[in-house]
Amino acid sequence: MIVVLTGGTGGAKFVDGLRRAIPADQITIIVNTGDDHVWWGLYVSPDVDSIVYVLSDLLSSERGWGVRGDTFHCLQAMKELGEEAWFSVGDRDLATHLLRTQLLSKGRTLSDATSYIARKLGVRSRILPMSDMRVETRIDTPVGDLSFEEYFVKRWYQDPVNAVRFAGASDADPAPGVVEAIAAAQAVLIAPSNPVTSIGPILAVPGIRDALQTTRSKVVAVSPIIGNAAVTGPAATLMTAQALQVSIAGVAKAYNDFLDILIADESDAAAAQSLTSDHLQVHCTNILMRDIAEKTRIARAALALACPEIVTESAEIS
Repeated sequence: MIVVLTGGTGGAKFVDGLRRAIPADQITIIVNTGDDHVWWGLYVSPDVDSIVYVLSDLLSSERGWGVRGDTFHCLQAMKELGEEAWFSVGDRDLATHLLRTQLLSKGRTLSDATSYIARKLGVRSRILPMSDMRVETRIDTPVGDLSFEEYFVKRWYQDPVNAVRFAGASDADPAPGVVEAIAAAQAVLIAPSNPVTSIGPILAVPGIRDALQTTRSKVVAVSPIIGNAAVTGPAATLMTAQALQVSIAGVAKAYNDFLDILIADESDAAAAQSLTSDHLQVHCTNILMRDIAEKTRIARAALALACPEIVTESAEIS
């Protein structure tokens, strides 16, 4: 079993490649829920939904989130009624949030709801939220303390960031199966997700970082940073706020107590050479994932480094 820690659009792209490299039922995905947001009274879990949608062939590749070909009639109607409409929820996407909220209102856990929805959509991989307890990523900015979605979507991540915290993390428990999956994995892969607000909330849940430190499998991460910039999104700003250098060195530092191998871009070869040590290997390749072939190649590269025996001869590592 291959375990993936993921969040954000980069994570969904990586998982899309991974399911094309190995059978989907051999993959367990531990997903960030720090972005979860209550919208119009509905419980929305954006990163979980992106993974469910990509594994059920529903994800919009144009947007990188939501359902392919979705309409937004309800959003427009709510706007006309004077309600907030900055968080774009499509009409088909809305059904997922309605069902999740209904299940939670009946006492089901987030893990239960995720498993139920994934099964209904024909997903064969195991999807685990990082915790069934509420952990909320909060962004401290000059305009106030914002939820991640307010910072990222409503305000287009334009505000300076003073600090990032994960409210509720210290009191949370890993969702059932999370720690056990890491312990039993043949390989643990960390997607090229934002190390602060996509992977950071997962690591903040007590017990998960310990499990990564003690697992007998290799832990391989794909960098979301090329040179001194993020591939996409606000990772650079958020890493700076958390005293992490915006570079592959900063990514390595975020995971330094459990990471075995870092996959970096080929343009970072010089930095990779200086970063490689007895405790960390750094391998360079083209890490951009612009199409299915590139997503699959990166996934196979990560698998080959973590667990060579499960990779076919078609795996490409440059």
